Amino acid sequence: MAKKLVAAGIDVGGTNTVFGLVDREGNILVEDKIKTPEYEEIEVFIAALYEKIDICARKVGNGIEINGYGVGAPMGNINKGTIEYAAGLPWKGIVPFADIFHKHTSLPVLVTNDANAAAVGEMVYGGAKGMKNFVVITLGTGLGSGFVIDGKLVYGHDGFAGEIGHTAIRPGPSNRDCGCGRKGCLETYVSATGLKRSLLKIMADSIQPSELRKYSFEELDAKIIHDAAKRGDPLALRAFQHTGRMLGFKLADVVAHTNPEAIFLFGGLALAKDLIFEPAQEYMEENLLSIYKGKVKLLASELSTQNAAVLGASSLIWSAIEA
Repeated sequence: MAKKLVAAGIDVGGTNTVFGLVDREGNILVEDKIKTPEYEEIEVFIAALYEKIDICARKVGNGIEINGYGVGAPMGNINKGTIEYAAGLPWKGIVPFADIFHKHTSLPVLVTNDANAAAVGEMVYGGAKGMKNFVVITLGTGLGSGFVIDGKLVYGHDGFAGEIGHTAIRPGPSNRDCGCGRKGCLETYVSATGLKRSLLKIMADSIQPSELRKYSFEELDAKIIHDAAKRGDPLALRAFQHTGRMLGFKLADVVAHTNPEAIFLFGGLALAKDLIFEPAQEYMEENLLSIYKGKVKLLASELSTQNAAVLGASSLIWSAIEA
């Protein structure tokens, strides 16, 4: 009997590296993780990761065969198989991830950033099945994006196309500092961190009562703001409205550049649903060129939030095989 083919999906994060074995239908047969910061040397990390994946495969049994390793990582470069200058990881500079991984296997090892992996995952397993032109926006601590045009993920000349989180929404020296070293980037306004920064400014400029005034800067997070907004807190609602407006304004530009059928929102901040979707949809439509109005769907990702990163990474292998 032929063995069942599975792809290994690996999500490299600053705290944990999560991995799983995924079949073509998107079923995760086994999943596990290792602590990323425990490995100061990339060679030791990859050896431990490969061994853990091998152990998981043997636990599933002899009926499966791994057909490749898909890797989603901050600043992952699909063209070179590298992770480049990722601030949140223990390894600095340009890390030849795929080359080191190939010391353990001759199977394909594909590396890209997590937003691109999410876009491929949406196309292979999620709501973008059958779509040829769409965009995925990941809304977490930061803002990532992946663009699919004519059925192909756009990587660009050097593998880093589509970083709309680091396009200026409010350029100028007086605007918000971004972790990338620039000022006024979209990510500083539209992200879990950006939501918090907007709330704090709204609180400073207003004397309106709010349950959120009792929290310190360190205590506040997107979940606390979300829960307060659901209870009708006026300042929390204003913070979400502002965040959604900024996103919608930028999405109108994205539509002009790419003419997508749909834009999918994914990640923790997208779970706020109407709090973020309604102002984003309103401001996108308001700022669209007339030829695009009413044509672009703003949708929630259909990937499970719990394991989307693993699904997205594994989908790199299935997409490459079927290309």
